[in-house]
Amino acid sequence: MRCPFCGADDSKVIDSRLSAEADSIRRRRLCTDCTERFTTYETAELILPRLIKRDKSRAIFDENKLRASFLRALEKRPVSIDAVDSAVKGIIHKLRATGEREIPSRLVGDWVMDALHKLDEVAYVRFASVYRSFQDVNAFREEIERMEGLSDPLLKE
Repeated sequence: MRCPFCGADDSKVIDSRLSAEADSIRRRRLCTDCTERFTTYETAELILPRLIKRDKSRAIFDENKLRASFLRALEKRPVSIDAVDSAVKGIIHKLRATGEREIPSRLVGDWVMDALHKLDEVAYVRFASVYRSFQDVNAFREEIERMEGLSDPLLKE
């Protein structure tokens, strides 16, 4: 493993532990050149399905794009980064669980909408406005009314 401090190619592992979720291994390393310590994480590389876009093109799933979408919708909202990480991991888990080689990107968008609805209603409406291409204020109003209807306990009975 290359040292992030000096760029040396050689380092040695001084401690290994399972992460809290037990889905990766945390390794403490020591650079043999500059003696700086750093942490790496090792995870199994599992192939995720390709996404079929609206225009029928195919794209490789990109976790960074998914995380960026959450962070953009949640900008300046009181939601912890741990909650975002948990939502992203949940969506990745759903992707793997499908067992499919390709899935519509719309399905991932729907999962993001569900996750945002649970995390923060303002972020949900922000994401929905782009995802569903709201054209005017009435579209916002309709979505908010629909959302309020879903969260009204009297309507769920």
